[in-house]
Formats: sequence, C-alpha cells, structure tokens
Amino acid sequence: MSREETPLRVAPSRPAPGPVRAVVFDWGGTLTPWHAIDLGEQWRVFAREVHGIPVDSAQVPEADLARAHELAERILAVEHEAWQSTRGDQRSASLDEVLRRAGVDPRHDRHHLALAAYRRFWEPHTITDPQVRPLWEGLRARGLKVGVLSNTIWSRDYHRDVFARDGVLDLLDADVYSSEIGVTKPHEGAFAAICQALGVDATSTVYVGDRLFEDVLGPQELGMRAIWVPHSDIPLDQQVAVDVEPDATVHELVEILAVVDGWLEG
Repeated sequence: MSREETPLRVAPSRPAPGPVRAVVFDWGGTLTPWHAIDLGEQWRVFAREVHGIPVDSAQVPEADLARAHELAERILAVEHEAWQSTRGDQRSASLDEVLRRAGVDPRHDRHHLALAAYRRFWEPHTITDPQVRPLWEGLRARGLKVGVLSNTIWSRDYHRDVFARDGVLDLLDADVYSSEIGVTKPHEGAFAAICQALGVDATSTVYVGDRLFEDVLGPQELGMRAIWVPHSDIPLDQQVAVDVEPDATVHELVEILAVVDGWLEG
C-alpha cells in the first residue's frame, strides 16, 4: 500500500497521565544523528566479502563481481519487504531472518567476515549523540528510569555493543528491540514490552522519537506522553500520514530535561 493509499491514523482519547517515572527513547535518528545512507552499499560490502572480493580492489573478474552484486540486490529486496511490513501489520524481522530469506548460508566460511564488513560500514552511522550521556545522567538524577525501544533488525547484543562503545550503557535501565519481540512500533505490544521491562505503567512513561507514526501516535495510543524530535529527513516511502499532536516538541535532546521538569512540577 502506498503512502497515499494508507488510511489516516488519528490519535485516540487517552487516560489522564500519571506522575513521570520513566523516559524511553527511540534509537536511530533520535539517539543517533540522522544520516542519509546508501542502503544498497551495506549489502554490496557484505556480498563482496562473502565472495572474497576486496572492497578496494579493481582487479576483479566481472563474473565474480556480478554474482556479488546479485546477492546484494537480493538481500536488499528482502530487507525492504521486511521494513514495509513494519508499517503494515507491524511484524518484525531480525538480521538473521533477512539473510536466511535471501538465501545466505550462515555456515558459509566467510559469513562472519561478511558480517564484520557490514558492521564496519555502519559504524560511523551509529555514533551516539554527545548530548545523550548528560541527558540520561540528568534523568537518573531526577529519580527517573531510562529505557530504549527500537524498531531494528539488529540484535540486543549489537545495540548494547554500540552503547558500551559510546559510554552510555551504564545509564540504561532496560532496552527492548523489535527484532526480538515479534512486533514493531507502533504496535501496542512493543510499548507494553518496554513498560514491563522497566516496571512502570504506560501513563507514567514518556516516549521520545523522531517519527510521528511510530513514536508519537504509537505511545499515545497506550497512554504515554510523547516528545517529538523532528530532526530526521525521513524518506517519503517510510512516512505514514497521521493526525497527532505531540505532548512536546524539542530540537535538541538536552531540551528534554526542561520538558520533563515541567511535568514533574505539574
């Protein structure tokens, strides 16, 4: 279904919010700066490594290169289909499932090398915003729990490695990833899962994200407050038309502290 054909989603009436006890964050485009990325290149890097073709080598037989690029296109098509389903019936997928559906054999002797090349491609695009640590420290100092809920094909370990690399993992109370729970935002089950992990009620939870459909409509449907961070240039084919009003809008992550302070004082 195209974006034009998608029925307009309207925010529901909500129960009165309770006292704030936790703040939960989206990951990509929220805790990390938004980057425009050639999604095909991630799989060309992966596929060249599967076929033993050095990325910077010009001395490659055309037939070998063609096979590598065919594999990359096949994986990209499967991944695209998986992401489209997140905006339809909110079914999630994992990286392993995407590769398996594309016919990639995890027993291949170069599989781990290909995955390492894939991660190297993504490394500069996964850098945690420098404002995250002081923000999370400020929330914890206010007695609030900090969580992450992300739509992702990557594993919990992958994301936690990123948080550890960037020095913020110690401030995280709970994290939930769609790759491991079967559904994606804005499915209510995703938000219920992070609330359960944090041990808080939805009405006492604030959700922060950069997308109106997944990160504002979704949490509001479960009774959460939602803070919108509109600093991502989201592609048109990833947008869903919604009629929602965020509880607050910020343009820098550090501004969230003042917003939350207002709710704590209220």
